[in-house]
Amino acid sequence: MRAVRESWNSAAGALGRPRPVRILTTVVVIAAAAAVLLGALQPVPAADGRPLSAVTGVCVAGVLSAIAQLAGLRFRLGPDAVSVSWAEAAVVVGFVIAPAGWLPAATLAGTGAAWLLLAWLTGLRNVAEIVHLVASMTLGVAGAVLVTSLLAGDVPVHSARLPLALAAGAGTYLLITFGLVVLTLMLHRDAQPGQIAARVLYAKLPMSVGNVVVGVLAVYALIREPLWLLAFGPVLWLLHRTYRFHLRAAEERRMWQAFAAATARMPGASEAEVARAGLRGALDVFGASRAELEVHTGHGRRRYAQDGPGLEGVAGTRSGAAVTRTMVVAGRPLGELTVWLGGAGLPGPRDEAAIAAFGEALAGALHDAAAHQRIAELDARAAHELLHDPLTGLLNRVALAGEGDPLLRSLDRNRQVTLLLLDIVGFRQVNSTLGHGGGDEVLRLTGGRLTALARPGELVARIGDDEFALLLPVTTLTDPAWQQTRHTPLPAALRRARELVEQLRLPVEAAGVRLSVEVTVGVAVAAAGEAEVAELLRRASIAVDRAKELGVTVGTYDSGQDVSSTDQLALLADLQDAFAADDQIMLHLQPAVDLVTAAPTGVEALVRWRHPRRGYLSPGEFLPAVERSELLIPFTRRVLDLALASAADWTAAGIEVPVSVNVSARSLTDPTFPAQVTEALRRHRTPASRLVLEITESVAVSEQEIVDEVLARLRSSGVQVSLDDFGTGFSSLASVTRMPVDEIKIDRSFVDQMIDSAAAGAVVRAAVELGARLGVRVVAEGIETIEQRAALIALGCPSAQGYHFCKPMPADRIVSALTQLARSAPANVTQLRADDTA
Repeated sequence: MRAVRESWNSAAGALGRPRPVRILTTVVVIAAAAAVLLGALQPVPAADGRPLSAVTGVCVAGVLSAIAQLAGLRFRLGPDAVSVSWAEAAVVVGFVIAPAGWLPAATLAGTGAAWLLLAWLTGLRNVAEIVHLVASMTLGVAGAVLVTSLLAGDVPVHSARLPLALAAGAGTYLLITFGLVVLTLMLHRDAQPGQIAARVLYAKLPMSVGNVVVGVLAVYALIREPLWLLAFGPVLWLLHRTYRFHLRAAEERRMWQAFAAATARMPGASEAEVARAGLRGALDVFGASRAELEVHTGHGRRRYAQDGPGLEGVAGTRSGAAVTRTMVVAGRPLGELTVWLGGAGLPGPRDEAAIAAFGEALAGALHDAAAHQRIAELDARAAHELLHDPLTGLLNRVALAGEGDPLLRSLDRNRQVTLLLLDIVGFRQVNSTLGHGGGDEVLRLTGGRLTALARPGELVARIGDDEFALLLPVTTLTDPAWQQTRHTPLPAALRRARELVEQLRLPVEAAGVRLSVEVTVGVAVAAAGEAEVAELLRRASIAVDRAKELGVTVGTYDSGQDVSSTDQLALLADLQDAFAADDQIMLHLQPAVDLVTAAPTGVEALVRWRHPRRGYLSPGEFLPAVERSELLIPFTRRVLDLALASAADWTAAGIEVPVSVNVSARSLTDPTFPAQVTEALRRHRTPASRLVLEITESVAVSEQEIVDEVLARLRSSGVQVSLDDFGTGFSSLASVTRMPVDEIKIDRSFVDQMIDSAAAGAVVRAAVELGARLGVRVVAEGIETIEQRAALIALGCPSAQGYHFCKPMPADRIVSALTQLARSAPANVTQLRADDTA
């Protein structure tokens, strides 16, 4: 029985109406039935001037009621439909042509028949709504009859008092039906009664007034001149069309105002936000009972739905006409919008066009939201990648500092912290053997192991190609040994570093190969208030380099290791300032002389740096750093300029000897170096034969093809080449035979030992004989005693340089020194014997 009742309720439309509305409908139906019954029981009065008989009048009144409903207007008010008919005119005319008591029954029959016909024509199947509507009009007519009867009494139909009574009755009908409509909508939608009342009154009041006027005029014409009734058809049709236009214009204005407000609310940052705004807008704009949205994405389809106000969870929200439109942006379908319109009947072209326009606006908002969401995802991904290594997912160097520095500042300034820097040994070989894909897999495995080995509070990061860092706040070093070394956490940090080495050394499989990852660990320990993460990384990097030099797996930072590295960096910065000054980069010049006559045969330029704070610096203190930097080219240019300028000075004094300049290994591997030398000679207008470039054997045998090409271009331009430190290299003879030179300089180590060492003497003798056979000059370096001079003369060495003849001196003294040597040369022609006797 319960199932049968629910089926009937569903078919009748009762389940789609809220319970308060169903109660109101029951009350109205009962009241209307009572009014019909009471009216039928009233005695039928005499005709009293009525134009029709009682039965005919009742039938005509019923027909007029039906026509008034069939010719009425229906418009949507939210998800409901409000009827505006000619009922007031029918009531006025019906009161004149039919007995008053039978008028409610005639209205019930006429309106009931009309709405059954409308239900059949329009497809309206909501029986409860029809019953409620017919009962409401019947009850309104009963109230109108009561008021009109009380005011008119027994006056004849042509009495002047009757129109006023009819107008009052029509007003009563309007008031009752208006109140019931507002009450029904208020209960049905749980909306504000004032807003509903204003909209219903705006729609019904003008036509109701017109109905009363038309009804009174019809009564007048019916009584006085029935032929005038023929004119009522066109007039009523014109009024009907005018009022229809009025209502449609008002509804259009309301709809597009709601459309503008709804589209203004659509833009949102997410799809769900836009979908909710779009569904709310569809309900507001179209007065829909339900709206559904299906969004197509690359990951599937998502559905959103919303019921009209007061219909949440109420059955029947999908009843009535529905319009579905596909939403398309740039030719790509985004989904479908379905709107269930309130009221009966099929949707018109206007509804479909408006829903299509709304769907396009909603599609644009969804597209924009998707774009915003993609941009937000890209921003989030970029922010993540800015702080994370894309390969391992670990923190990168920036994030390690960003998270580590606040962590250090949160600790007590005197608390010790540790940073471990792990460098994978031979990672280049891993890449070359397994390929970069295999190398990446090794890095991912290493990062995963470090993450698993990290303790709470520790930060793991990948800071370089094959470098990982582990920042250890002191609280993580909680092993028993740490408790015993509370003030010096280095032992515990070293144990932790060795543990990591052993754990990472365990075999792993990458790219199908089983291998062991070896790491070198640098340990840096400092107080939390003493250093930031960047400084700890620098110290740990120095510790790694130190461990590699010593061939151990774990190295520690020592502040003494900073001296050389920081000094070199500072020197390079200071050197750039020295280029701008005229008195910092300078030359000390040392003559080379004929061993017999002591006449000058050449001058070697020895560079010095007069540092403003550190005093005179020898080449060994700054040249290694210069050769590894980008300052080599400007430095070489400065030295060549100084040397050639000095050579021009002694040439002007009549001393024509060349100047020798030491050449860096990097310069001889630079294909542009010959052009630099040629340009320097041009600037100083010096013949190329006056310049001797000294190279070492180690330079001569490195990068042979490039060096040979550079030297060949230099010698072809006329520049002389000297082989310095001859005899100390492992391929002296190969260097001389492979590469033509103009001069050989015997290293001072052999000159120092030649008197006491027969082997050293043999090397000197061989060098002298080699020079003679090759036709090149031979210069012995480091002559300090007369015994060395005598021994070299005995071996046939032609020239030498050293403190015995002249110490290196500033450029402003070299001309006078060379002049003195040249002038005193003949007096020095003294044959010396090896026993130091004249």
